Amino acid sequence: MSANILVVEDNAGFSELLATILKDDGHMVTIATDGDEGLRRIRQERFDLVLSDLKMPVKSGLELFRETRQDAAPPLFIFITAFGKVEEAVAAIKEGAFDFLTKPLKDPRSLRDSVKRALESVERERLFISLKDMERSGLPPDELIFSGSAMDAVRKMIYDVAPSTATVLIHGESGTGKELVARMIHLLSKRKGAAFIPLNCAAIPENLLESELFGHEKGAFTGAMQARRGKFELAEGGTIFLDEIGEMPALLQAKLLRVLQERVFERVGGSMQIRTNVRVIAATNRDLNREVAEKRFRDDLFYRLNVFPITVPPLRARLDALAGLARYFCAQFAVKTGKKLKGITPEALRLMKAYHWPGNIRELQNVIERGVILAREELTAAELPAMIAEKESEGGPKVGILKDIERNCILEALKNNRGNRRMAAETLGISKRTLQYRLKELGLVAGKTEITRLTPTTSTREV
Repeated sequence: MSANILVVEDNAGFSELLATILKDDGHMVTIATDGDEGLRRIRQERFDLVLSDLKMPVKSGLELFRETRQDAAPPLFIFITAFGKVEEAVAAIKEGAFDFLTKPLKDPRSLRDSVKRALESVERERLFISLKDMERSGLPPDELIFSGSAMDAVRKMIYDVAPSTATVLIHGESGTGKELVARMIHLLSKRKGAAFIPLNCAAIPENLLESELFGHEKGAFTGAMQARRGKFELAEGGTIFLDEIGEMPALLQAKLLRVLQERVFERVGGSMQIRTNVRVIAATNRDLNREVAEKRFRDDLFYRLNVFPITVPPLRARLDALAGLARYFCAQFAVKTGKKLKGITPEALRLMKAYHWPGNIRELQNVIERGVILAREELTAAELPAMIAEKESEGGPKVGILKDIERNCILEALKNNRGNRRMAAETLGISKRTLQYRLKELGLVAGKTEITRLTPTTSTREV
């Protein structure tokens, strides 16, 4: 495993010896001749490991170590000390140093072994983050993720692009499973042992999004009581997933472009350039070609992101998969609620197949969870929401009336929630921002808040 290592040593001959051994093992090595220079290097570049002499003029290795402990992501330290100073090295380990070596070195193996163990501990921490993330995600089986003939092409593209380092842009309506696709790409890549870090660009206030992405230094703004790593540092060696990338403010679009081009960034309030080895996967439910044409999204960033586009089909194009998905969610929620259900009745499945699903798989998930809560022995048509049970169509929705069905579903959700868009979005299983976008696309808004096609009794209050 190759690493970026800083050697801080005032003896030029000994530092060159250390650097030669480490470079022979494939590591990148930087040399600093004293503690002050070492601190400057650490402030300018991200190192996985620091090898430092314990006793040096001007600033000792221990002083250097202590000054870096307040950093958001301090590197591991291995100290090098003379035989008579072992007690000080042991004290440094109690403060958090990883190991110490005595000089002169007995042989290169002792250095290699200590460095290997230090780097393995870093890798274990990253793997732990990744495994905990997978555990929380509750990924469904592979055959379920790709169920339905419409997913055949998506599956092939995922398996083709995963082993590469290419940036991926996932297109698809809200609730289609774009994050699942991103996770699959990560799990099938060489980066699977490192973290997968998701960030919804629409869910973070604009004034906090830069700090979420790139971190901040202590005192960078009011409330920044200590330095903090951002998502790019947490994802080091792994994958960062930027959902709803079309919502990113223009200023941050420029900073993200720089990361993609130069692989460097600075924390908010900091000047140190941090190098990053992270794969970027982005997703959007918007037409970014139109956003670029209307000057709301940078064309140069779009071209950088759109290296390998993947479009995830909506649930209405995967009706051959609906029964399997519904049964999986039913079994999953039955376990969570402690219920023993026989399954879903054919009538309930028929009604679900006739529905348009504007919220896609996320909406299906919400509908099944609600149904399981209400069900007794099995999930029947009686446990389905009114907008599904009362919108039966024997032949299923025809292509020419799909938008009308979606429009009616949205209007009904707004009416049932007295015009409250947040609650209507929850009913539909979509985000409020997506609902606002669909209202505009379907011609249901005039200006920013007025809904023009609601019944006269429906409130238009914006929430």
